Amino acid sequence: MRLIGADGEQIGIVPIDEAQRAARERGLDLVEVAPTARPPVVKVMDYGKYRFEQAKAARAAKKKQHVIHLKEVKYRPGISDHDFEFKTRHARRFLLDGNKVKLTMMFRGRQVTHPELGQEVLNRAYDELQDVGKIETEPKLEGRNMTMVLAPK
Repeated sequence: MRLIGADGEQIGIVPIDEAQRAARERGLDLVEVAPTARPPVVKVMDYGKYRFEQAKAARAAKKKQHVIHLKEVKYRPGISDHDFEFKTRHARRFLLDGNKVKLTMMFRGRQVTHPELGQEVLNRAYDELQDVGKIETEPKLEGRNMTMVLAPK
């Protein structure tokens, strides 16, 4: 077996019982790090400390990752300018935070007979958000709702 010491130096190729004795003398563990290599590579280390360091690194990586959520902003075909700007400002903030935004146009009653009015509002919203987002799903009518998904740039 190829033996690597506790401080990372190459000790060389030694029999397995000599490697175990070297680990026991230092009060550490003998860990096989490359079993498929010829000869297999073993290292003298504190295995409990090694596992703790691995878990600590995994926790730190998990803390740094950002999960992308799908946020929804709902519009109506006859929306007033102030309401439109207010909702679009929220959508902009969601995109800047790195989340996807689902723009939903909700039709009531006979409004569904004029989907082009809803399409105009969604296109206007996209024009406002074009600098921070891109279209992931084109607007499509599903029942009484028209939806469109924007992803951050």
